[in-house]
Amino acid sequence: MVCSHILGFPRMGAQRELKSALETYWKSASEPDDTNPDLEKLVEMGKQLRAAHWALQKKAGQDWVTVGDFAYYDHVLNHIQLLGCEPARFGFKKDTPELERYFAMARGSLTVESGQAMSMTKWFDTNYHYIVPEFFPETCFALSSERLFDEVKEAKALGYPVKAVLLGPVSFLYLGREKADGFDRLSLLPKLLPVYRQILSRLHAEGVEWIQIDEPVLGLDIEDKWLAAFRDVYQELSREPVKLLLTTYFSSLAGHIDTVCSLPVAGLHVDAIRGAEDLKEIATKWPADRILSVGVIDGRNIWKADLDKALAVLRSPGLAGRQNLWVAPSCSLLHVPFSLDAETKMDLRLKQCLAFAVEKLEEIHALKDALVKGDAAVADALESSRRTVELRKGDWVHNAQVAKRVNALGEGIDRRKSPFDVRQALQRKRFRLPAFPTTTIGSFPQTQKIRSARAAFKRGAMSEADYRQSMQDEIAYCIEQQEKLGLDVFVHGEPERNDMVEYFSEFLEGMAMTVNGWVQSYGSRCVKPPVIYGDVSRPKAMTVEWTKFAQSLTDKPVKAMLTGPITILQWSFVRDDEKRSVVADQIALAIRDEVADLEKAGIGIIQIDEPGLREGLPLRRRNWREYLDWACRAFRIASSGVEDDTQIHTHMCYAEFNDIMPDIASLDADVITLEASRGDMTLLKGFKDFSYPNEIGPGVYDIHSPRVPSVAEMVGLLKQAARVIPADRLWVNPDCGLKTRQWKETYEALDNMVKSARLMRETVY
Repeated sequence: MVCSHILGFPRMGAQRELKSALETYWKSASEPDDTNPDLEKLVEMGKQLRAAHWALQKKAGQDWVTVGDFAYYDHVLNHIQLLGCEPARFGFKKDTPELERYFAMARGSLTVESGQAMSMTKWFDTNYHYIVPEFFPETCFALSSERLFDEVKEAKALGYPVKAVLLGPVSFLYLGREKADGFDRLSLLPKLLPVYRQILSRLHAEGVEWIQIDEPVLGLDIEDKWLAAFRDVYQELSREPVKLLLTTYFSSLAGHIDTVCSLPVAGLHVDAIRGAEDLKEIATKWPADRILSVGVIDGRNIWKADLDKALAVLRSPGLAGRQNLWVAPSCSLLHVPFSLDAETKMDLRLKQCLAFAVEKLEEIHALKDALVKGDAAVADALESSRRTVELRKGDWVHNAQVAKRVNALGEGIDRRKSPFDVRQALQRKRFRLPAFPTTTIGSFPQTQKIRSARAAFKRGAMSEADYRQSMQDEIAYCIEQQEKLGLDVFVHGEPERNDMVEYFSEFLEGMAMTVNGWVQSYGSRCVKPPVIYGDVSRPKAMTVEWTKFAQSLTDKPVKAMLTGPITILQWSFVRDDEKRSVVADQIALAIRDEVADLEKAGIGIIQIDEPGLREGLPLRRRNWREYLDWACRAFRIASSGVEDDTQIHTHMCYAEFNDIMPDIASLDADVITLEASRGDMTLLKGFKDFSYPNEIGPGVYDIHSPRVPSVAEMVGLLKQAARVIPADRLWVNPDCGLKTRQWKETYEALDNMVKSARLMRETVY
């Protein structure tokens, strides 16, 4: 029987209702009053959103609604509570409400000294961030949350057929982090499996037939011991009277196919977008009497599917005529926006080429109908798809001048004039900064006043002159605060910027913005990825005016802020009709032009952020070298056209970098700032082992938490860093930008940061 289903759905709602409810609750939870009426409203909003999303799935003809993909903050954090392994360091009392504990782990606790928020890192190669589980030898597990079972009951009560979803036990352990030396978190598996069995048993008792059990680490180059663990794990879990759909995504299963096909599970889901080369072998080896779910609709991108191409895959040898075939997206639809309905101002040519989550539900159902009823049953959908394929070949997509410039790039285009030690001496002479120079990563708090002015200007309710004056007033305020704090290198605060990628996309040809194309990044934080639909170029300067104005207000150096080519690439929905390396070069040239204009305007320090660099790394190591070569080259193309005394910074955050340290060094940035505080400076081990040659600013406090760290905490982290990095090459800065914080906590934290730098100067020099 051919069926259709999805692996997960966007959580925030059509109008980001969950974001609003979360932030209202967090604000009221921070008030001194013990009661919080907004908690009940938050829980009710979650219930309403789940019901609405299940209704959409059913309306679109899905054979099951997916239950368990909803989270108030993060699905991995859901599992930390479900499995009863909340870190003991939080000191939670038995009567502490579940959601209060939940958000304390995600955002930090103000009530205990060890209440720093749990680490957060990228979910594979996406821009979604998950909370990293913490594992100790003494970690125990126990079924400790009813939320999943309550959600199953909700869906059942509404009359929906339920497919529950769990993160698999091997992936849960693999994605966590050991917090004790010499300890192997895989050794916790015997303690974890009984709890998984208990969960499966409970779900069966609730009437759940199918459980989607996600094991995305099967798409990685995992060690043999982890691969071997799958056999024991699924032999054990198969004893429960439920049907398991083993689910993989984001990558090829190459090297693991024999293991996967030997597991005693009732079904297997494979990503046919990123693992298309696996399908023939899997179709041959996967038993014909078991379910094979094929992800032929791209869950990571927003382009309308080529339905003819997808049907060709589903009708290929080994799949054609298969009775146990399920049609699905490649992965959860969490990674795409909600619906195209709100895009009323978009170029109609572009809109015809797109499909968001709701539209992808329709595409999946169309493919099922074509397989079951024949192509004539979906003739309109097929014709629309074919028109889109032709539309994307037009002149509105391709620019001959851009192609010519990229093709003409020479060998030396990506190299600075002199080596780092020569540049460093000239830069120190120019800026005369003290030891342990202090700076921030770029943005300052985006107040309601800033957001209101920007919104009014966009809708035409504020004149351009009034808007410019409003932004200049905000910049002046940021400069004034930095003067009071005594920072060494200033920033203009970025009040004019809605998002570090969206802002630039509004200036670049070949890119477009949506009105409501929001995608969750972490917690309540949503981003609106631009759409790279054609060849990219920069018609005019993007940042020079604001940076020049800020510099005119102070004698301190003001650092210009740009987003790097790979981050723009990674944090956009990228065209799929051109090589990503070519698109990266196009963006790099646009940023290079901006860098040149900033330098001409007298700006001597320019930061080109690349937090997306590690995120773009292919999941299989065999593909790393090709990617790193063109990605690092793109950064150097963007940054290398300056004089030796112009200082180039870059910033990276919330990802693991130790395994690509030589490539980070190859960027040849004069200064790199990076997230480090949430990981207790463990990232610095890679800089020590590699002997990173340039200057480094490891973040000394976590900006994603409202908690203000003490001077002693920051000094402790700086002393850790100074044991790894020579003190004369250390900068002092936060983990990331400050746009999501409030001014009061920002000022207090930065004040402590400046004091910690001054103490280090007294101690070391």
